Amino acid sequence: MAKRSKTSNKWLEEHFSDEFVQRAQQEGYRSRASFKLLELNEKDRLIKPGMTVVDLGAAPGGWSQIAAELVGHTGKVVALDILEMDPVPDVDFVLGDFQEESVLNELMSVIDGRPVDLVMSDMAPNTSGVKAIDQPRSIYLCELTLELALSVLKPGGNMVVKVFQGEGFDEYLRACRQSFTRVVSRKPEASRNRSREIYLVAQGRRI
Repeated sequence: MAKRSKTSNKWLEEHFSDEFVQRAQQEGYRSRASFKLLELNEKDRLIKPGMTVVDLGAAPGGWSQIAAELVGHTGKVVALDILEMDPVPDVDFVLGDFQEESVLNELMSVIDGRPVDLVMSDMAPNTSGVKAIDQPRSIYLCELTLELALSVLKPGGNMVVKVFQGEGFDEYLRACRQSFTRVVSRKPEASRNRSREIYLVAQGRRI
């Protein structure tokens, strides 16, 4: 069995000593990312009982878990990812890339004509470590999220999207402000300090 590198060991040590990783295990959440959504929801009141929520890039299901708890049995959560995801109670899952017409059609079929209140995305690209490659990939995922959000959200609906600060960010922020009446950036406590990730909370889809 190959020895782990010092970097790998350091990451594992940091990961398992992480406060939010420990809390996620204790509280039954699938990932530390759950606490990011909980904080965003506390600040911006995004998810309420009865809402319809679409969760893009949902695996392993941390955000879907939170959303399903908050919308309750009268609401609906539809999760989508290119990776398999273990079932989450009260969450409908679509496997695939929504850029593909067949997958998008399946997503729309599961939504079943319900007005969508919130589209959320914690998606990030597989990173190469090269900023000039990773940043455009990240912004592209954000653009796809915005495009889908504008096609399914009801007037006044909301979007939450993870964005990495860097080239293309300002242009993306402008596009969000053109499409929503209120856009704020958030850096949840569970987001690691060294990460360039922030979350844009876009509320009030313009008609």
